[in-house]
Amino acid sequence: MSTVDRQAPAPPVVEAAPAPSVMTRRQTFVLILLLGAQFTLAVDFSIMNVAVPVIGRQLGFAQENLQWIATAFALTAAGFSLLFGRIADMVGARKVFLAGLALLTVASLFGGLVDSAALLLVARVAQGLATAMVTPAGLALLTTSFPEGPLRDRALGLNGAMLSAGFTFGAVVGGLLTDTLSWRWGFLINVPIGILLLVVAPMLLRENRAPATTTKLDVPGAVTVSAGLIALVYGISCAGSKGWGNSTTLISLAAGVLLLVVFGLVELRSPQPLAPLRILRLRTVSWGNLGGVVTFIGFTSMIFLLTLYLQEVLGYSPMTTGLIFGVLGVGAFLGGVTAPRWIGLLHGSRGTLVAGLTVQAIAVGTLYFAGDSRSWLLPVLVAAFISSYGHVVAIVGFMVTATSGLPNEEQGLATGITTLTQQVSITIGIPIMSAVATARIHSLSAGDTVKAATLGGINLAILVDGLLVLAVAVLVACFLRSPAAAPAAAAAPAPAGSK
Repeated sequence: MSTVDRQAPAPPVVEAAPAPSVMTRRQTFVLILLLGAQFTLAVDFSIMNVAVPVIGRQLGFAQENLQWIATAFALTAAGFSLLFGRIADMVGARKVFLAGLALLTVASLFGGLVDSAALLLVARVAQGLATAMVTPAGLALLTTSFPEGPLRDRALGLNGAMLSAGFTFGAVVGGLLTDTLSWRWGFLINVPIGILLLVVAPMLLRENRAPATTTKLDVPGAVTVSAGLIALVYGISCAGSKGWGNSTTLISLAAGVLLLVVFGLVELRSPQPLAPLRILRLRTVSWGNLGGVVTFIGFTSMIFLLTLYLQEVLGYSPMTTGLIFGVLGVGAFLGGVTAPRWIGLLHGSRGTLVAGLTVQAIAVGTLYFAGDSRSWLLPVLVAAFISSYGHVVAIVGFMVTATSGLPNEEQGLATGITTLTQQVSITIGIPIMSAVATARIHSLSAGDTVKAATLGGINLAILVDGLLVLAVAVLVACFLRSPAAAPAAAAAPAPAGSK
């Protein structure tokens, strides 16, 4: 018998089953539930911003302390999202999600009933902690409920739409509630929504795996990263109100950087790190989150600068400005709905992220040419609409990229990092671009009218905003390989079921 004859027959080649493209009935209900929670949190972030002056007058806030109504929320949401994302991996995302919803409901009820500035800030801190719990846990439940492929892309697309639409909707509803009822309803509106979600969620959500019982929380890592992020975000927030040369700003920024360096050293030596560096070294995680950083910085800065433009240059009222921004919500919704199609057409989330950033950058950059006549309103709205569309397409590309190729037991960490990216970027974007605009306004104020100087500052900040987003789009295009094309990028073997 020949050598060929003695060889064992080759095993049959088993092709991987294609990822499903149709949601089950249960998946549909889970998606509606999770999108409802994320939309509520996005509304919660912006709904109080419009009411800040009224709250300040009624509760006796000093003018210099008004920023804390927003900053107290943002600091805690940003500082603890990575920690709670990791806790979700350890004890189960469902438990953290429900606990966060309960805290949000109680904090909102408390905030709607308080009668002092200090107690209102306590409520905002509690709402920020609830956001840091619900957002990464909800995203982990979403990514583990839908396998990588068309279903997850569609779910993340709708999540991105709800996120940005919620920010816009919150500003509009906040203005309406404050003018027609009371700022307190900005808090109280969350109570019935939270109760409904708490009733329905236990019936629909289930853990996709048994919680890990051998993993211990990296306490030194948790303390250093949370304290470092809080100090860093606080320093950047102070820069927006007190200037970059202020001693408080510099001390906070230095402390934040030092604590984050200590966090990195702790993670290198920890047997069970809070954020394993092998995950942070993945190009999909690092470059995906960099794209997420600039798309959020660019969009929130654009909204801030357009608010100044519409009110201080074109002379529209705050209520009219809020209603005008409704066009951004339409662009955000369309971006989220169509982003999964772009993932298919552009052969992956990398191309979608780059395309979204590029569209956002070009649309924002065109606003540089806006003038001081109300005839500019329509061109400005068209550019803002396109920017909003590109922004949400970029969000979906960022989310799919940054959470792909990881096992279920690390999805809480991955979504914790993406939540951290979102919260920090939203917080730091406005102070950075505000500093650019303010510096330009001061340089022009000696020779121009206040209106002309304000327009010049806004135009320069808008240009810087667009160039920043475009620069990162180019970097991502050059250095990020598609997750499907680079399975060897991970230090550990690819998990079962990953692309």
